[in-house]
Amino acid sequence: MMRKEKMEKKDAAWRKNNQGMGTVEMILIIVVLIGLVLIFKTQITELTSTVFEKISADSSAILA
Repeated sequence: MMRKEKMEKKDAAWRKNNQGMGTVEMILIIVVLIGLVLIFKTQITELTSTVFEKISADSSAILA
């Protein structure tokens, strides 16, 4: 009986002490995002370039 109580106390303490879990999750998300950016770097660059060219052309047409 005593052993079960000790295990329950340790389990409760472990559940309360999960402060680092959010940090680990955030780091993993950041690592995945950086990996995706590195993999799709050229496509992202081309897409942003195209978008900004269209914005410039449309704004020139509006202002003229």
